[in-house]
Amino acid sequence: MMLRLLACLILAMQLAFLPASGPSYAAETQQAAKSYDYTVLPLERNGYKLHLDCLRSVDTTYKKNILLVHGLTYSSHEFDVNYGDYSLARFLADKGYAVWRVDVAGYGQSQAVEDGFMPNSDYAAEDVAAAAAAILKISGQKQLDVLGWSWGTVTSSRFAAKHPDMVRRLVLYAPILSGLGAGNVTSPFNNNTWVHAAGDFQMTKDGAIDYNIVEPAVVAEFQSNCWRYDGNSSPNGGRRDLISSPSNLLIFPEQLKMPTFVIAGDNDPYINKDLFHSLEPKLPAGSDVVEIKGAAHAMMMEKPFYKDFRNKVMAFLEK
Repeated sequence: MMLRLLACLILAMQLAFLPASGPSYAAETQQAAKSYDYTVLPLERNGYKLHLDCLRSVDTTYKKNILLVHGLTYSSHEFDVNYGDYSLARFLADKGYAVWRVDVAGYGQSQAVEDGFMPNSDYAAEDVAAAAAAILKISGQKQLDVLGWSWGTVTSSRFAAKHPDMVRRLVLYAPILSGLGAGNVTSPFNNNTWVHAAGDFQMTKDGAIDYNIVEPAVVAEFQSNCWRYDGNSSPNGGRRDLISSPSNLLIFPEQLKMPTFVIAGDNDPYINKDLFHSLEPKLPAGSDVVEIKGAAHAMMMEKPFYKDFRNKVMAFLEK
């Protein structure tokens, strides 16, 4: 652990001198110099203003819509790591999607909350529902696709179970199927750090980030965006849900009515392997469960795996 922390601190000092580089929505972008249209839509729920945005290619209509739902500590910038062609949001936009992202209350660019325990998994699921309803109204469509990552699989699956008529297809990427281990979350807000922001990347045996798996510039871009959009704290309601006994089920596959794609890496430390490998018969017709060997929690940013990951996602969405 000490070696890992030391390696991360050294990395932090090296990267601290790099400029913070959040998403750029100018006509010319890093991802193949393609043109995108970026729009922020007004949205409010329960008295809190929520950040809902849409990224799409300039010639794309709102016929195909996908909502990306972020994880526990950091907000929806996770899906737009704008280095090389690593951005999942831009990849989906290039495939003709209007790509929507929402920040749960208290996260990212949404309004801050006084009580960090308030936006727990069920509360966040209703924020997702509000975003989905707004998207369907704006687009004129009856259904949309939804992809959740990490804690976002808990919140998006609960939304989908409650509002099956709104969801065409559901993707659960790196699902948190059950509690990660009993603990006592006493603070309503998490203390975010530069080192913590790199915690989902794979490490070598000596505790350093494995740059055979993730490019240094990807780590830098991700960390910079975490600091830019999320700052030094984020709500802990979801964390209190997750830091619980492994017997505490967080996702209920029997409640899902739409085709569901569950995908995870076999090196992901947050996956309950027994539950994961028993998912398929519990899911609706047209569903699929895929494990990618060697990949981990952040495989959408991992050099050997990100293309395979998103190609499998697209194959499911386009069925």
